[in-house]
Amino acid sequence: MARGSRLARLAALGLLGVLFLSGCTTPNNEFWRFGWPNGVTKQAVEMRNLWIWSCIAALLVGIMVWGLILWAVIRYRKRSDELPRQTAYNLPLEIVYTIFPFLIIAGLFFFTVTVQNKVMAVSADPDTTIQVNAFKWNWQFVYPDTEGQDGQPVSTTGSSEQIPILVVPTNEKVRFQVASADVIHSFWVPEFLFKLDVIPGNENGRNNVFEVTVQKEGSYVGRCAELCGTYHAYMNFEVRAVSADDYQAYLQARQNGDSTAKALESIGQKGTATTVTPLLKNVSQENAGG
Repeated sequence: MARGSRLARLAALGLLGVLFLSGCTTPNNEFWRFGWPNGVTKQAVEMRNLWIWSCIAALLVGIMVWGLILWAVIRYRKRSDELPRQTAYNLPLEIVYTIFPFLIIAGLFFFTVTVQNKVMAVSADPDTTIQVNAFKWNWQFVYPDTEGQDGQPVSTTGSSEQIPILVVPTNEKVRFQVASADVIHSFWVPEFLFKLDVIPGNENGRNNVFEVTVQKEGSYVGRCAELCGTYHAYMNFEVRAVSADDYQAYLQARQNGDSTAKALESIGQKGTATTVTPLLKNVSQENAGG
């Protein structure tokens, strides 16, 4: 009984350590990210911490299990042909290995829901709103608060020859309203550490909505993360994060009639995507290689 009590106390101490560590902040370096990108949004910090501490908790549990297995192998190794004493029940130990996994799951569930609520929270008044329309097999980005020379909001639509570029301001709350024209797609930017399935039939602004605050300027690849048909692999886009002033200058150039490429060049940005190539260029390269 004393041995079972010691094991129970050890397991309880390990559980408290796992739960305590799960709520801590993490050092921001590549080793502790366990392969995850660093993330460029304010919301990515929460998701990165959840990932890191979940991995650490899993490692701690693994080390505990491996240690107990090794201890049992050494402690109860065969010493003779005499049959060792048989134990039918060990109530304290059975309580530990029944409650312990449940508490681990409950802890992970709590922190997951907490982070999810933070990531999916939307403000009453975002700084800018962008409508994302997915279709087989490309993207359209609409800036509803603008008006082009044709009287319609400024938009960028991708094609087989052109990767669509989604321009966003840094250090501002950007609301995305996503919708699908046909099947289920998924809006995914790896550097956001976030993706959202684009469900057809939902009106923009009702269900498929999220917000991010991009904290670092740069070019980031975007993809469809839901198998949606023949050219799913080529359903890519690029996020171009620029300063708030450059963002306003870009929108003004678009409203004055400039194309996406020309408007980007007017603010000192490359007019075409730099992180991914369009479908026809990939097909041409494959044919040339074949």
